[in-house]
Amino acid sequence: MAAAEPSVAALAGGGVGAGVPSGSVPVLFCFSVFARPASVPHGAGYDVLIQKFLSLYGDQLDMHRKFVVQLFAEEWGQYVDLPKGFAVSERCKLRLVPLQIQLTTLGNLTPPSTVFFCCDMQERFRPAIKYFGDIISVGQRLLQGARILGIPVIITEQYPKGLGSTVQEIDLTGVKLVLPKTKFSMVLPEVEAALAEIPGVRSVVLFGVETHVCIQQTALELVGRGIEVHIVADATSSRSMMDRMFALERLARTGIIVTTSEAVLLQLVADKDHPKFKEIQNLIKASAPESGLLSKV
Repeated sequence: MAAAEPSVAALAGGGVGAGVPSGSVPVLFCFSVFARPASVPHGAGYDVLIQKFLSLYGDQLDMHRKFVVQLFAEEWGQYVDLPKGFAVSERCKLRLVPLQIQLTTLGNLTPPSTVFFCCDMQERFRPAIKYFGDIISVGQRLLQGARILGIPVIITEQYPKGLGSTVQEIDLTGVKLVLPKTKFSMVLPEVEAALAEIPGVRSVVLFGVETHVCIQQTALELVGRGIEVHIVADATSSRSMMDRMFALERLARTGIIVTTSEAVLLQLVADKDHPKFKEIQNLIKASAPESGLLSKV
């Protein structure tokens, strides 16, 4: 593609259209046979546009596929791949195009390409979250495994001023980041910057609370960025078992891998001759609590 960015096709006259918030730009988001008008902040880049596509068409997207965003260029009279560094500055027309080759999610985990995300395991949630004691126990087991295998760990705390800090049972030794947040998803600018500093990250192992809110939104946002997500079912829960189980089912249908703590740890060592196998084996000698997963919804 030429270095110069192609001009944007105007869909209407200049200026912000009726009903568009001040400081926003109207954009027509197209996918398949659909075309839906929306608005984004002036200067919005690729990540914001992807999130808007997900909000408009998420239920219709096959997350096993890779996509390309294209911009209608008036000078060519057709769509072109979104220029590098593109930021919305005027009305434009975008489309999301699935690549023809469908990619199979294999679910392989290796320590050099994996990061652990521990979400909002805080004191004020203790009396409200179903099987919270079991979730803490399994979460601590996963963090011990991460330390043994040298896997980076990122921890968030939802509004800690009101909801308290991470529970004392969770050992924060060696954790890469502990971040406060108000956003439900863990995908904060600081988290994205931390991921960018870790070469070759392909997979996130995700656990914590609540399954149907922060876990679900984090997982969907990570998948939208091309990261494979493994949700540890026995280390995540909600206030309601109904919300928990339906969220896990929805996420599995989206192509996200729903797994267990023991499966994750043994997949990461992969071989009994792995130098850390004995230490991991000691962690899982006692089976993890089933945390209500085998009970009726």
